[in-house]
Amino acid sequence: MAQPQASLQAADFGAVEGHDSKNFWALALGSVGVVFGDIGTSPLYAFKEAITAASHRGTVAEATLGVLSLIFWSMTFVVTVKYVLLLLRADNKGEGGMFALMALGQSVARRSAPLLAAFGIAGASFFYGDAVITPAISVLSAVEGLTLVAPQFEVAVIPAALIVLTGLFWMQSHGTARVARFFGPIMAVWFAILALGGLMHIADNLHVLLALNPLYGVEFVYTHGVLGLTVMGLVFLACTGAEALYADLGHFGRRPITVSWLYFVMPALVLNYFGQGALVMNDANAIENPFYRLYPQFALVPMLILSTFATVIASQAVITGAFSLTRQAIQLGLIPRFEIKHTSESIAGQIYIPRVNWMLFVFVVMVIFAFRTSSNLAAAYGVSVTAAMVIDTLMAFFVIWKCWEWPLWRVALVVIPLLLIEQAFFSANVLKLLEGGWVPLVIACMLAIIMFTWVRGSRLLVKLTKRNEADLDWLVRKLEAKPPHRVPGTAVFLTGDPYAAPTSMMHNLKHNRVMHERNILLSIRTVETPRVARHERIAIERVSDHFIRIVARYGFMETPSVPKILEHARRKDCNIDIGATSFFLSRRSLRKTPKSELPRWQERLFIALAASAEDATTYFQIPTDRVVEVGTQVAI
Repeated sequence: MAQPQASLQAADFGAVEGHDSKNFWALALGSVGVVFGDIGTSPLYAFKEAITAASHRGTVAEATLGVLSLIFWSMTFVVTVKYVLLLLRADNKGEGGMFALMALGQSVARRSAPLLAAFGIAGASFFYGDAVITPAISVLSAVEGLTLVAPQFEVAVIPAALIVLTGLFWMQSHGTARVARFFGPIMAVWFAILALGGLMHIADNLHVLLALNPLYGVEFVYTHGVLGLTVMGLVFLACTGAEALYADLGHFGRRPITVSWLYFVMPALVLNYFGQGALVMNDANAIENPFYRLYPQFALVPMLILSTFATVIASQAVITGAFSLTRQAIQLGLIPRFEIKHTSESIAGQIYIPRVNWMLFVFVVMVIFAFRTSSNLAAAYGVSVTAAMVIDTLMAFFVIWKCWEWPLWRVALVVIPLLLIEQAFFSANVLKLLEGGWVPLVIACMLAIIMFTWVRGSRLLVKLTKRNEADLDWLVRKLEAKPPHRVPGTAVFLTGDPYAAPTSMMHNLKHNRVMHERNILLSIRTVETPRVARHERIAIERVSDHFIRIVARYGFMETPSVPKILEHARRKDCNIDIGATSFFLSRRSLRKTPKSELPRWQERLFIALAASAEDATTYFQIPTDRVVEVGTQVAI
């Protein structure tokens, strides 16, 4: 579900499905580097964990065929059918991802909008659980290859993983534009090496090709009871990262992603998994680390280095995906404002959110020290990913039914089998709850509580604030009838409701008894589309000779900027000299009250969240020397 801004190629080429071959292949290479980083590093641990669990009962050959069959058909149904053939067509003005799907569903299924909002919050919460586990398990599984180079290096695995991850998170504040251009070529080499490693060993035991028959997987699960379900949960590790195909739709376009998956990435993954299977069927001792044993001894160090690069790229995709998702959540009003830094002047998507970056880092380090090995971490992986995938499918139901206008029976024919498959995987992963699966679940629950509290508290705050606001048209008539003393210049009042006189204006008038010659009510709204076209950005309405109403519209994947809004207004004959303009903001101080509509714990949490929110002056990029803050107290 990563939505990385690190996709330099996509940004350079506008992320459109170009018709010229140069553009297409550049986007295809970019998608290989960013979209498939997570799923592309799964061979490091997915088969190893599944076959280790499966071989506890029965022969290695039987277990291998069952595991490989489950891996192949899981990738076919979950990744190819659901994401590549179905969801990539469910774009929201070219964009994909959890919130894009939620907004698209809400736009066509108004009655189900609250349910879809709940799905969106739950899905985003589960993603953050995934964002903690992915860097930890990916980097750990790569550096564990040190033990094959020399067994005494085992003590260096955790320190090496921590050094790699510390460097990765530290690098975020400097932007990834310079290194992102190498992601595609490095991952292209990675997938080519995956395919080569598999091809070198499939001939070791051609019986491995029998796993293409789905009956081997079905029979294994059916005959092994709880063990079969446990193995299913581990097999799903081969599909983690599939959500990135849809999340990165806007960066690369449908065709480049589809072609890259069908003709390069999936064949490379299948060849590697089947090569590992043939190796294990031929030599049961290879179960210890079948991935690295695909390659000759002299290639271990180069493979270790390449694996580390690949896992860093996969982790980068998840981290920048967390930044992107956080910005969307802020714009949709699901969480408080966080500081957002733009790390590139030319690429709008290159952002860095310090608070998210270092919180992720702390959680990743805690997870590494708690679990210590990729095998232990595998138990914690999967719960959040499968839950997010189930939510994707549920939201897709509304889009296919209402937006595509399919008959209900046809929608059911497509959605129900996918739901059954994903529910089976989710149930299998729930079995690992006590072994570590509770970690992403706890993270998801914490974030869901925070989001629901912020949404509920914000609605209550808006309701309370409206009580102290007067109708703007009424106020204008009163002021025209009995004009106050006017001072030169322009005053800009930021407000959520452009049709009501904001609290800051009323307090300024009440206490200072003056008004500026020109007063602008500026309202910034987030719409249900990812981006808003430049010519649709602002609407200007002259209320009277002294009052102007400006409504600026932003998509949920964009960051608002007040100076850019005013610059745009100047181009529409609304001349505003920012050096002679004062910006009036309301700073609300929240306090507890016994009569609150919120439970006591939720009231305290909302007040704490509001206090931690980024200052509006910084968030909206308003010149600090032009700001006047008017403080008010609100009993929440």
